[in-house]
Formats: sequence, structure tokens, C-alpha cells
Amino acid sequence: MSYGSDVPVEPETIRGEGWPCLRQFCVFMENRIGSLHELFRKLERNDLRIIAMSVVDSADFSTVRLMVDDTDRARELFTLSNFNWFENDVIGVILPNVPQPFVKVCLALVQAELSIHYTYPLLFRKNGRGAIAIAVDDIDTAQEILKDQGLEIITEDDLKNDDSYFF
Repeated sequence: MSYGSDVPVEPETIRGEGWPCLRQFCVFMENRIGSLHELFRKLERNDLRIIAMSVVDSADFSTVRLMVDDTDRARELFTLSNFNWFENDVIGVILPNVPQPFVKVCLALVQAELSIHYTYPLLFRKNGRGAIAIAVDDIDTAQEILKDQGLEIITEDDLKNDDSYFF
């Protein structure tokens, strides 16, 4: 492949399905009837399972944050679609089996002086426990802190093996 040509060159990374972050797609959409349905139809018709979704709404547009079980396939679909989108990493963490699981997760990050930008639930269960996605300002440090507290981090490979999804 010639690097001086007009053909874009995709960067190669070591990222794989065992990567300790989850890939989140952010899709910008007009607030009009059927927009969300169109997005879901595009994903589910191509055998992608939606693992998580959060909608941030305003009067004229919305941002849909979502995760699917096959990020490579989703990226391909979004690239070929008319949707405006980008992707980024978030942390997936299994909620601990303690009386206040959200407090335990948040306290660990707050004590490390890490900002939590947002969080939302995943449609994911492992050993009967739920999970959340967390966006923070320093993913590497946050993962280290959460692991040190005995919390389990979810990988992209884990999303294909939860215990509550049945066909």
C-alpha cells in the first residue's frame, strides 16, 4: 500500500477482544420520528446485539451512546451508513455483590480523585450480577484502582458470554 496515495490508511493497533475497555459508539441524530428505530433496525438486521444504550437529548438533536457485541461489525456498518458517529473507550465493571454496589465503585474512583463523566447500565449479567459502563478522565488509572478494590473489569470478549441472553 502506498502511503503517498489518496487512499486512507487505517492505523494498526494491538486492540483485541480481550482489551480491558469497552468500545462505545456515539451516534448523532436529529430528533425526528423514526430516527432511533432506523438506528436499531440497522444494527439488529445485521445480527448485532445492543448491549447498552443511553440517549442524551436536546430539542433539535440527540446523541445515542451504545455498545454492541461485535464492535468491528458495528464500525463497518456505521462507516457505510448515513449516520454521524464516533467511537471511544469506556470502562465496563461488574457490580459487586455488596449492599451498596454503586457506592463501592464510585468511592474507589473518587478516593483516587478521578472524575466520572457519566455512567449507564449494561444489558449484561455475569454470575447473576449486573454491570455498568463508566466514562472517566483517566481510563488506565481507573482500571487499576477498580482492580485493586477487587472489582471485575469487563472486556469486549465478555460481552459475548453473559449469562442472561438467550435466543
